[in-house]
Amino acid sequence: MKALEVLDYPPVWLAGFAALAWALGAVPLRLFGAAGGMVGRGLIAAGALLMLAAAAQMVLARTTLIPHRTPGALVSRGLFRLSRNPIYLADALVLAGVIVLRDAALAVPLLPLFMALIQRRFIFAEEARLAAAFGPDFAAYCARTRRWL
Repeated sequence: MKALEVLDYPPVWLAGFAALAWALGAVPLRLFGAAGGMVGRGLIAAGALLMLAAAAQMVLARTTLIPHRTPGALVSRGLFRLSRNPIYLADALVLAGVIVLRDAALAVPLLPLFMALIQRRFIFAEEARLAAAFGPDFAAYCARTRRWL
């Protein structure tokens, strides 16, 4: 495995974006005010809980959590009824939480950039693997469940 392939996982991208957001919080442009700390921690906690719950559903379904691997099952119940990508949605909540917690106005554009990167780097390829593995079942799932929320 090449060195760069080891780094090409969503948590690594999230950590990089969160570190950049944290650093941009040092710039004295304030947007969120006094409640930002509480709201930011709440978003981070909600993201972490969503991530753990969705990961648990995938483990119980005996399918992979690793984006580059072939899925073993189509998970479409529980949290996956609301979003086809609840773990990536959780990542976005965590990043939003960091931005709000640090009151990092300059970091706000990082959130849609992160979501676009995740979609292009991971989601499109995962959807292709799911379509190949589960055909009409995956197509029906896509018709009733949104990609993000």
